[in-house]
Amino acid sequence: MVWIDSWDTFYAEAEKLYTDHPEHTRYVMKYRHCDGKLELKVTNDRVCLKFLTDQAQDLKRIEKLNNLFLTYMCGKDPQLEPPEEVLAMRADRPTSSEDPDRSQQHSGKKKKVKR
Repeated sequence: MVWIDSWDTFYAEAEKLYTDHPEHTRYVMKYRHCDGKLELKVTNDRVCLKFLTDQAQDLKRIEKLNNLFLTYMCGKDPQLEPPEEVLAMRADRPTSSEDPDRSQQHSGKKKKVKR
């Protein structure tokens, strides 16, 4: 079990551990309310990396690590850009304010039917 103090070192080592052993690597996040600390653990049962923080500014970094692992687990390369057709499809999709059908719908509560 290795406690790592530097976020950059933890991030790099966790990514390396996952890319070396993707079938056996686990990622655990545990929050201890009594201490106000968040513990991150990446392990493959032979190597265990741990990082402990109580700083709110680390949440953005942790979100980046979560997105990295989710991208790897979905079988995608996180370094690649999305295909152009996906970007074009996102641009063509109307927002809720532009969609005329959406504005005509009533989103209030339904009335009870008396019997």
